[in-house]
Amino acid sequence: MTTQPLLSVKNLKVHFYTLRGIVHALERVAFELNRQETLGLAGETGCGKSVTARAILRLIDPPGRIISGSIIFEGRDILTIDEAEVRDIRGSQISMIMQEPKMSLNPVIRVGDQVAETLLIHDRSLNRRSARRQAVDMLAQLGIPDPTRMAQRYPHELSGGMSQRIMIAMMLVTRPKLLIADEPTSALDVTIQAQILALMQTLVSEIQTSVLMITHDLGVMAETCERVAVMYAGDMVEVGSVHNVLKHPQHPYTQGLLQTVPDKANPDQPLFSIEGNVPSLLEPQTNCRFAPRCAHVMDRCKREIPPVYNLNGDHQAACFLHDGSPEAQAV
Repeated sequence: MTTQPLLSVKNLKVHFYTLRGIVHALERVAFELNRQETLGLAGETGCGKSVTARAILRLIDPPGRIISGSIIFEGRDILTIDEAEVRDIRGSQISMIMQEPKMSLNPVIRVGDQVAETLLIHDRSLNRRSARRQAVDMLAQLGIPDPTRMAQRYPHELSGGMSQRIMIAMMLVTRPKLLIADEPTSALDVTIQAQILALMQTLVSEIQTSVLMITHDLGVMAETCERVAVMYAGDMVEVGSVHNVLKHPQHPYTQGLLQTVPDKANPDQPLFSIEGNVPSLLEPQTNCRFAPRCAHVMDRCKREIPPVYNLNGDHQAACFLHDGSPEAQAV
């Protein structure tokens, strides 16, 4: 097996040109995703997780624009190939589960036909009957009772959990090399959420697909991911194994994020919150964006952008607290 990562994102920068000014949505996003690995992309709402996912598929629409960086997938830079090549990659090699499944399903087409259509688009050697049969087989793999009958239904006849199963079937039926799951269980109750995550893990293991799991739920991240990348205000602040990041966080934002999780052993304890507000992304980054809210802020944090420091193994953090540390090395 090759040691090259399946996906390598370097210094990705995305801006949105609005009437109020330029929104610096992503500034220096960088991470790698290995083959048959699940990487969690974590952070609060508005930090740039979904924009990162859409940039990987080159789906940033005006007024947005990818300014610079590289997105290397299977040795090719997605940002430099032509649109026809990108269309061949979308759906067949990289698939994406959206946050709201019912918004992504066509309300006037039966769900079985929608799953089959995904196959027909990417494999023109298939006829409609074969694609339909494979679609029903995929529904069966997802544990859907009476998949043949379910394939005849329309999206409005499905529950939220069943709609999400159909979306997963559509995204995995082509056996992609990379699955981007954008908050795949955020609209579901806890019981259905657990079922969906278990199904995804089983199918991903069988198909040997890599997964980029976008979530703000640290519990989901801990259960499903091997490595974690933490974002704040369009900037990547920490990357490492799920154990290192959750047990030994090295960036003040990650530490604060973990403190916001309610303590089950002490339910009467007041909930922790990080003081201050997220900075306006209309301002270009000239310093550490977390500095106004950081308990460890130094003068240089207000004047300089911290470099990314390599810590133990593959653990990285963008924080001046590691400057001068014997085990830390600036990238």
